Amino acid sequence: MNDRPLTLMAVHAHPDDEATSTGGVLARYAAEGIRTVLVTCTDGGCGDGPGGVKPGDPGHDPAAVALMRRQELEASCDILKIGHLEMLDYADSGMMGWPANDAPGSFWRTPVAESAARLAELLRRYRPDVVVTYDENGFYGHPDHIQANRITMAALAMTEPTPKVYWTTAPRSMMQRFGEAMREFGADVPEPDPAEAAAIAEIGLPDEEITTWVDTTAFGGQKFDALAAHASQGENIFFLGMGRERFTELMGVETFVRVQDTTGAAVPENDLFAGLR
Repeated sequence: MNDRPLTLMAVHAHPDDEATSTGGVLARYAAEGIRTVLVTCTDGGCGDGPGGVKPGDPGHDPAAVALMRRQELEASCDILKIGHLEMLDYADSGMMGWPANDAPGSFWRTPVAESAARLAELLRRYRPDVVVTYDENGFYGHPDHIQANRITMAALAMTEPTPKVYWTTAPRSMMQRFGEAMREFGADVPEPDPAEAAAIAEIGLPDEEITTWVDTTAFGGQKFDALAAHASQGENIFFLGMGRERFTELMGVETFVRVQDTTGAAVPENDLFAGLR
């Protein structure tokens, strides 16, 4: 028998992404004794600066923002009990269409093969049993999320087969509840134009297409605290306004699509490690 520990690797784009869609599973599996590895691809330098100063505005210093977000990320990792943090440290590319997309050193501009080779080295080092990243559209079209998917799938193709690979997603029924919750908590949500409404409607998947539903209710407090650790981005983290109880109620299940599998575990499943233990 192999005495190597079962290992979960999550590949995310920015500091704070680890908590949003995978904070529950990272905390849950760490508590179960599984080794957890977080790969964060960018420095987060296109996030908000102190006082909420926005990228491109006077006083926004991407290097200072990146340093601040690194400290927040380390605090989040401590809260979620993540065993290993690996930073690829590419420059944050900003939202689609921003000038930062094409800035030298940006993650979006870096050739996929180059970034994938670096990630492949981490795959060989940690030999994860489960790898989690975004879908091909980065869940909602963010360039760095899309690039994280591309390099992850390319790196997996360069290495020995990983038993299970997942993309994060959300069931459409949950997306509807999020919209209702935003109105409940007084979020200023302008009515989208028809094109935006159609794009929003395509986020996530129909419930019946979700392969994996993981109950992380017991770790809702940790997930909430991990998001709160990214205090500099609080204006963009709507969920913090809900408070712990409502947050855990809405965010107590994390959902995925299984895209590669060597175990033959039946779906739908309720455990990323089904068939491995």
